Amino acid sequence: MAKFEILLTAAIGGADMPVVITVLNSYSGWALCAEGFMLNNNLMTIVGALIGSSGAILSYIMCKAMNRSLPNVILGGYGTSSTGGGKPQEIVGTHTEVSVEGTVEMIKNAKNIIITPGYGLCVAKAQYPIAEMVDILKKAGKKVRFGIHPVAGRMPGQLNVLLAEAGVSYDDVLEMEEINDDFPETDLVLVIGANDTVNSAAEDDPNSIIAGMPVLRVWKADQVVVMKRSLGVGYAAVDNPIFYKPNTAMLLGDAKKTCDALLGKIKEEIVN
Repeated sequence: MAKFEILLTAAIGGADMPVVITVLNSYSGWALCAEGFMLNNNLMTIVGALIGSSGAILSYIMCKAMNRSLPNVILGGYGTSSTGGGKPQEIVGTHTEVSVEGTVEMIKNAKNIIITPGYGLCVAKAQYPIAEMVDILKKAGKKVRFGIHPVAGRMPGQLNVLLAEAGVSYDDVLEMEEINDDFPETDLVLVIGANDTVNSAAEDDPNSIIAGMPVLRVWKADQVVVMKRSLGVGYAAVDNPIFYKPNTAMLLGDAKKTCDALLGKIKEEIVN
């Protein structure tokens, strides 16, 4: 059965890789369900059906968040053609970099802040300094919330679990549909380890291979700080135009080290 599952998911690649986890989970459930039928074991049948259906539901949620169909993902259709059929728009301009001190100054001047984390935050385990930083900022009278994309991380709810684990209030963690309309009235957005989920090409470039994918519209805020290791592309292998927008500054480096440095500086500037 394991070999069969590998064959069924071998074509999935690029930005669709998170779906592999949920699809394999669903396959294993249906296999268990079939085994229950064969052995006339009601418990195995029921548990297998629950696992299989939950995996299928999660796969559907993720595909919907990427504006894709499940058959298209499983057959490896990502990136085979663009929506408009033409050549993707070229990105012009240069990026602007900012230091930790400069970022802290922006945070101090902002009253309304949204943090949009991605898989980079998960890998770096930077949720703990971020949670402590948010607590300090809220006590200082600032409005700070998190905007979570449905496929941020590697499966639905991964960022929600990590933030809850770090002590972030559930009320401060909002889904994409709940927070997307608030970006135009936001002073500052901190993008931490996210790329494809905040890529403006999904809305602005009909020839992009991610055209039509729902994304967090972070570029509509007054100021955006993107925290990444480099200017490299995400899993969809698509350049992100927001890195070169005039209201975006890049804070390059390891997310954990950068967040620790931000926390230390904020303690100096705001707490003391």
